[in-house]
Amino acid sequence: MSTEKVPEIIESGEAHDVDDDGRIKRTGTVLTASAHIITAVIGSGVLSLAWAIAQLGWVGGPIVLTAFSVITWLMSTLQADCYRDPVTGKRNYTYTGAVRANLGGIKYRLCGIAQYVNLVGVTIGYTITASISMAAVQRSNCFHKNGHKVKCYANTNPFVIIFACFQIILSQIPNFHKLGFLSIIAAVMSFAYSSIGIGLTIAKVAGGGHVRTTLTGVTVGVDVSGTEKVWRTFQALGDIAFAYAFSTVLIEIQDTLKSSPPENKVMKRASAVGVIITTFFYMLCGLVGYAAFGNDAPGNFLTGFGFYEPFWLIDFANICIAIHLIGAYQVFGQPVFQSVEKNARRRWPENRFITAEHGVKLPLIGVYYISSFRVIWRTAYVILTAVIAMIFPFFNDFVGLLGALIFFPMTVYFPIEMYLKNRQIKRSSPTWTWLKILSFVCLIVSLCALVGSFQGLIKDVMSFKPFKTKH
Repeated sequence: MSTEKVPEIIESGEAHDVDDDGRIKRTGTVLTASAHIITAVIGSGVLSLAWAIAQLGWVGGPIVLTAFSVITWLMSTLQADCYRDPVTGKRNYTYTGAVRANLGGIKYRLCGIAQYVNLVGVTIGYTITASISMAAVQRSNCFHKNGHKVKCYANTNPFVIIFACFQIILSQIPNFHKLGFLSIIAAVMSFAYSSIGIGLTIAKVAGGGHVRTTLTGVTVGVDVSGTEKVWRTFQALGDIAFAYAFSTVLIEIQDTLKSSPPENKVMKRASAVGVIITTFFYMLCGLVGYAAFGNDAPGNFLTGFGFYEPFWLIDFANICIAIHLIGAYQVFGQPVFQSVEKNARRRWPENRFITAEHGVKLPLIGVYYISSFRVIWRTAYVILTAVIAMIFPFFNDFVGLLGALIFFPMTVYFPIEMYLKNRQIKRSSPTWTWLKILSFVCLIVSLCALVGSFQGLIKDVMSFKPFKTKH
């Protein structure tokens, strides 16, 4: 399977309208690429950073955040050098295209599997997060009306269904080319709720009040047991890894850059700018959040009710999260939809149920083409992700699990392997050796994060009754 999307070739037109490969001329710059990176990275991952820092403390938290940012930047520079074939100069338009061109064979197939596990997992994670945020609006109004000591519960399942209904409708958008308006809205919402969260934490710190913070995070024997401390530390690694995940779209961003100066040089500068700004933003979210809540930091600082007032601002922030994730779901879901449909058409080209398109005239839209297969398959996918979200509605555990699954293969392993092959680095040379050591260390970190998040998920499932438990 592949999410590769080849731009349309221009068959006619002036030379200055096309690129060196006959496709639409690219106009991207350092500024636009940096903006794309920041938009891709800053999202729902910021919501768990205060909790993650609380597990690691004033020493471990900044060190881990800095380490992930440095590794992310370094890997992005390696990926940038794999954009063009070193011999032919041919461009790779997508991440999977770069893996196929540089590594091919089994590694290309493994990359496809890893990417689709990521895409499906993110759509489930976004369903969970959006439903929790919508339920938080109901709880916020309950607290405002009845007082902060009242136990205000809200069942997330109705909100999962509401979110799924939106997705069933939006999933009928045929392809990525029609998603521009959703991406713009999602980006605006992302910055809105992130900024509100930072503003509220700064206000909480400025307002005084005693919270307990430590150099090493939650304290064994006071906050958690020794075993739980280990599991939570591992899970925090996964949460931070999830917050930095943008490697799967880096090649696509690079493909928007002008051919002169060389795309790899421009992309390296853009990656440095994007990672520095993102890291500053994350440090602000995580460290100020920890200063505000201490070792009792909630898993999601906008839905865990570290704040109660002003309730209308918290409601607005959670609505922004839901709107952002409505659009973000489609960005990650569309490659899955298109891959299945593309393979189905290739396998059964004569099947009218799969290939037929029926034109329907809609008010204000005009003629819209509907495929019976597309309607049924995409609806079934949305329903499946919704059901899984109802069974496992655990924000922190799921975010950590996704971070652990994505980080090593997509952010570290494939970029290193592509670079070694692309630049023909000799085996056992200093560069080959230290890159392999780095890859091994990141594998261990990812496995620890995976085990910690999986343990947390199992623990929550043991005390949870699907479709009944209220939050």
